[in-house]
Amino acid sequence: TPRTYWPAPKGTQLVVFGYAHQTGDVVTDPSIPITGVDSRIDSAVLAYQQTIDLFGRTGNVQVEIPYVDGTTTGMVSDEPGRRDVAGIGDVAATLTINLLGAPSMSPAEFQEMRQSPRPILGASIKVQAPTGEYESDKLINIGTNRWAMRLQLGYIRPLTPKWLLEVSAGAWFFEDNDEFLGESRKQDPIGALNIHVVRRFRPGFWASLDLNYYVGGHSTVGEERNADLQRNSRLGLSVAYPLKRRHAVKLGISEGVVTESGGDFRTITINYVYLIR
Repeated sequence: TPRTYWPAPKGTQLVVFGYAHQTGDVVTDPSIPITGVDSRIDSAVLAYQQTIDLFGRTGNVQVEIPYVDGTTTGMVSDEPGRRDVAGIGDVAATLTINLLGAPSMSPAEFQEMRQSPRPILGASIKVQAPTGEYESDKLINIGTNRWAMRLQLGYIRPLTPKWLLEVSAGAWFFEDNDEFLGESRKQDPIGALNIHVVRRFRPGFWASLDLNYYVGGHSTVGEERNADLQRNSRLGLSVAYPLKRRHAVKLGISEGVVTESGGDFRTITINYVYLIR
């Protein structure tokens, strides 16, 4: 996601309604033992974000609730299978803080910074709770039945007043799922590197070219270590456009370019953003 560490004035409040359509080799948990995956997944998300003063720095708190409706077909132990799912997914909360370059700002101070952007270093922690629907006797589920946490650092480097380079690196860590087909499933951390080249046109109107690479995620079910190391990369394009003073839309599309284990799918997203204040 580009612009994760771009600041906003203190007290800014946003509501986001998002929709995503995914097709291809995609499931909610890529480490499950299923091959020949073909999925069509529609998901919606409702998110709330508020910018706060965190120890004198710009901070953001975000909470998101997803809903998923999809169909997945594939081969399980050389037998064809199909699973239709619909319901609430895992709720997530994210706390972001800008460590350098973006102190807590008033609207006037933010406008000055936007006209003359400076390097920004930020950090974030995201926690995903096992609130989604889960059936322990099914391979494909909406929820993951485990806690997960992502730690990340992000850096924004202005190349010119209109061009920005954004780089972030982090890792996901997973709790064990003790109700996986009657056994316990463990998963190694997944590290990720994200690069965004952003072109700013005017306030609220920007576009970015997005590239990521992630590796890890080996899983163990019971005593058996699976051959499911993920070494994948995705390429995408994002565009945000303001409609009116308090309204904006954001469009995105991404494709898998390196897909060693899963990840060969297309995602199309559209988000509507409403500025409360």
